[in-house]
Amino acid sequence: MKLEWSAEDEAFRAELNAFIDEHAPTEAKAGRDYTEGGGFEIPAWASEWQATLFDHGWMIPGYPPELGGRNATPTQTLIYMEEMARRRIPRSLHFPGYAIAAPSLLEFGNEEQRKLAAPSIRGDLVWCIGMSEPNAGSDLASITTRAVQDGADGPFIVNGQKVWTSYSMVAAKCFCYVRTDPNAPKHKGISVLIIDMDTPGIDVRPLRHLTGAEDFAEVFFTDVEVPASNLVGGLNDGWRITMGSLAHERGGLWVQAVALAQQTVDDLCALARRFGVDGDAGIRRRIAEAYEEVASLRALGYKGFSSFAQGSSAPEHSYLKLATSELGKSLFELGMQIQGPFGAVADPERGVDNGRWSRSFFVSFANTIAGGSSEIQRNIIATRILGLPRA
Repeated sequence: MKLEWSAEDEAFRAELNAFIDEHAPTEAKAGRDYTEGGGFEIPAWASEWQATLFDHGWMIPGYPPELGGRNATPTQTLIYMEEMARRRIPRSLHFPGYAIAAPSLLEFGNEEQRKLAAPSIRGDLVWCIGMSEPNAGSDLASITTRAVQDGADGPFIVNGQKVWTSYSMVAAKCFCYVRTDPNAPKHKGISVLIIDMDTPGIDVRPLRHLTGAEDFAEVFFTDVEVPASNLVGGLNDGWRITMGSLAHERGGLWVQAVALAQQTVDDLCALARRFGVDGDAGIRRRIAEAYEEVASLRALGYKGFSSFAQGSSAPEHSYLKLATSELGKSLFELGMQIQGPFGAVADPERGVDNGRWSRSFFVSFANTIAGGSSEIQRNIIATRILGLPRA
């Protein structure tokens, strides 16, 4: 039996690569991990590139042209994501709009709210996602940020705090999860509001992490008035929207993670040769084990994608999220070890690859939290896949 892509799908791949070669800016072709520190501004080249992708139907290929796509098949969407990840070409440097807010609005929003989807995908409208709180990180159902409606048709008054809110410093809107019924079971009393970030009473305080980046913040809401028309879906129906939002985020996340892991393994091989340790039995064994793990994760991802494309749940995505984020830590740590004493040095005169390995190692710990922590993924695997009882 010969397994291969169809001629139509290979033509799709060729068209995509030709478009990238012709239109992608130099910065997008730099092959970065996009884990390096810096400020929180969205570069002009990234905004222009995202708009170019949208205008040519390459932002979300499975969507219709008016939403930045070309009605691509699920298989072609997979090819698209693999090629973009393999070439380390970013679609956008701010994911909340196209990956979470837009698909959620298309699925759950009213007619006016759905009009926000296209500019969100194109990058004209920047979003942040108000999920995590100081005492409700991975356990979203424990949020305490309150939204109390002033009368039957009046505005919601929001009070509370969010944390780890990516891009909140530059976002125009927040897709915010709030508690609207404190007396209901914790999964039942949540709603989603669209909050304009320039509304009086919002205080954004950037947070700096180990790499020096400030791409997320804590956000405080003090008597923030939100129109009732900004409620997404039904009142107290936020948990259902939450599950849809996270499914959109994770549905293709594994492709990028596996492709990055594969690229990192390839780069480890080159790094080992550069430092003359490619003959070391221990180094060779660890790289070979990583190669085998990446190949296995890719096969598992194909299985999960097939289920997801047919409308079924894909519990494989939880394992892939867990495995790839944990694998990333060990791969970047190995890269530092191969370099010897200067492995942890980011100084370009003494470290290698402009400090890529140490910076990526630092960020790899955050990747075990972002998008659903490793602990939460283990709970999902235990209960939904293995059928183990809850404690």
